[in-house]
Amino acid sequence: MSIDIKEIRKDFPILSTQNRGKPLIYLDNAASSQKPQCVIDALSKYYSFQNSNVHRGIYDLAESAENEYQNARKTIADWFNVTPDEIVFVRGATEALNLVAHGLIQTILQPNDQILLTQMEHHANIVPWQILGKSKNIKIIPIGLNEDGSLDREELSSYLCDENTKILSLCHISNSLGTINPVKEIIEEAHKFNVKVVIDGAQSVPHGKINLKELNCDFFVFSGHKVFGPMGIGVLFGKKDLLDNLPPYQGGGDMIDEVSFDQTTFSPAPQRFEAGTPNVAGAIGLASAIKYLAQFNINDLEQHENNLLQICHDAFEKIPEITIHGKSPEKAAVLSFSAKNVHPHDLASLLDSEGIAIRTGHHCCQPLMRVLGVQATARASFALYNTEEEAEFFVKTIKKSLSILG
Repeated sequence: MSIDIKEIRKDFPILSTQNRGKPLIYLDNAASSQKPQCVIDALSKYYSFQNSNVHRGIYDLAESAENEYQNARKTIADWFNVTPDEIVFVRGATEALNLVAHGLIQTILQPNDQILLTQMEHHANIVPWQILGKSKNIKIIPIGLNEDGSLDREELSSYLCDENTKILSLCHISNSLGTINPVKEIIEEAHKFNVKVVIDGAQSVPHGKINLKELNCDFFVFSGHKVFGPMGIGVLFGKKDLLDNLPPYQGGGDMIDEVSFDQTTFSPAPQRFEAGTPNVAGAIGLASAIKYLAQFNINDLEQHENNLLQICHDAFEKIPEITIHGKSPEKAAVLSFSAKNVHPHDLASLLDSEGIAIRTGHHCCQPLMRVLGVQATARASFALYNTEEEAEFFVKTIKKSLSILG
């Protein structure tokens, strides 16, 4: 492996800070990742020297901001092997999923049609379909899981061939279990039955390079803040012909062609979905994060993260009080677990006192928690800047905490 973790850590200023007076060990990357200095600098540069509203300005500063904004779109499109007019800037994966649900339910669904989700979905990939589907009496079908946390492919196949199934929306990687869904195979199967496929890539983009042209999904969403970029920015990819046939999600300036009090005509995608003043700085910062990620061999990063997961997983398997949730053979660097007779919040509090930051709760996956038979879990999630020493100290502190709480 050719990556130098010590050098990588120098790129992230926050990793040199303390948590409760102890060196920060940040293991909450599935919730939000930390930011390298280049992203922080990109935001500062824009606001210090390039700040202007984009679109239609003819003065130099406005043209500079416009160029940076559109260059950011091209950088992201190139990374995913798609065209810039297939990239829509949104506030995050949540807004992207709402946008797609709003458009597809209006245009392709009829009463009693079915939308397939999975039991491992984040609330952002459940609630929009529910809210908008009620207006047309759309059925939401949750596909079940196997005991190891993998998707029940047989059940999925049985619904994909149902003529009432029109949409499948699922996560690429589960934010709670770490399960990696075989989305390329699933997309191929779904398309045989003319089912549109929406992929929630919020957890997958930070952990691997995704070629959307090869993946061939119809829509793909992710959030910038999980891939070392700023908060408040995200991306919706949609195939151009599909985007052009979706109605606008919001109305306002910059998404129109002609406006009168009789009627309004709209710009083509992606502009028709970017009403109002966009998050220019966020787009620039996200492009900087993608460029940062692009300098590494992604396979090396994945191997490093999986090694950290394996250190903790192997150790936890030997602790009788701990139950690991999600043991799919294909799994990202996310470790969810419960400890017998110990509330996850109590465990997290003791870890916090040692400088370790993890996430506890239902992880915006309450339906999944019911499937697991728990109200909440503890979750450690790893990124490229975490170290073996941190993983080992995490295990040691878990054992110590359990002895105190037990």
